Amino acid sequence: MTTPYTTELVTDARAFAEVAPGWGRLYERCGAATPFQHHAWLHSWWLSYGRPGRLRLVLVREGSELVAAAPLMLRRGPVPRLVPLGGAISDYGDVLIDDERADRAAAVLAEVLSAAARTALIDFREVRPGGAIEHVYERWSGPRHRLQDSLCLELPAVPMDELVSRLASGKAQRIRAKLRKLRSLGVERHVVGPDRVGPALQRLLELHRLQWQGRNVTPEHLQTRFCEHLTRSVGPMVSSGDAVVTEFRLDGDVVAVDLTLLSRRLAGGYLYGAHPRLRERKADVAVMLLDACTQHAGNGRLHRLSLLRGDEPYKHHWRPDPITNRRLLLARRRTAPLMSAVVGDVAVRRRGKEFLRRFR
Repeated sequence: MTTPYTTELVTDARAFAEVAPGWGRLYERCGAATPFQHHAWLHSWWLSYGRPGRLRLVLVREGSELVAAAPLMLRRGPVPRLVPLGGAISDYGDVLIDDERADRAAAVLAEVLSAAARTALIDFREVRPGGAIEHVYERWSGPRHRLQDSLCLELPAVPMDELVSRLASGKAQRIRAKLRKLRSLGVERHVVGPDRVGPALQRLLELHRLQWQGRNVTPEHLQTRFCEHLTRSVGPMVSSGDAVVTEFRLDGDVVAVDLTLLSRRLAGGYLYGAHPRLRERKADVAVMLLDACTQHAGNGRLHRLSLLRGDEPYKHHWRPDPITNRRLLLARRRTAPLMSAVVGDVAVRRRGKEFLRRFR
């Protein structure tokens, strides 16, 4: 006999916190999940960035066990929308769906999302190709539309030697020379335990501020709320094996700190801070960080090493694969005009950017 599914719409932050154990089990059963769907990340984000009355957490259960979850919030404005939690500081947005129950759970989740949306458009940005929300998109009965979103660059999750071997011989020789330089300088790498995550992240943010001094730093990375979110979320993720904080020491001093986030199939270097002293000593920080990241990703467990959003030139040195995130719009018949307005706005902005590129 098939166990009936039940659904729940959570709008209270306390109830969001209480669902953590079941959320964690579902996260492990969802192969498409990225670290930005981890409960600790999303709940902490809500505490730092959420607004009272806007939480819309859609849950689907089989018996007492979660089989699907959509972490959303209501964004008001000219186009009212339900958008994923995590905001601009999260590189991927998605839902969670149990892999073994994907067909049925996605169909139920589509129905309850349609009811929860009411007069709002559902706007899923930064969906990695193959994301769990695509199961819902396929089963959506109302108007829907798919757009391109940010570009991410990805590498195979293999040891550093294999990454270097993919490069042209001249470039590979230069990378190996940079690795030898790091060893000759005596740069030491230490993985931080759960009990020392807080101080290590504080040092990361101090170094991040220092390395960007006098340049265009991402303003949010300097905000108190971001610091609180990071220190609150990463500790539990380190404890569960879903994040690694690494300190780099030179002459006994911590001169760099890196935060790498992990999920079942993906690893990504999220944020780092490095003292200018490293560059003064001719240490290649990008090579140092990628070498450390491959230690966590190149163990046969993960499929991909993501360089996350951004098309910075230094990333292309490694011959990455370009992966374009998707933006999935889901509407009811009454909200179809809202979807048309968003699609039109995106088209106008894209044409404007293309015009500026040509003009320059």
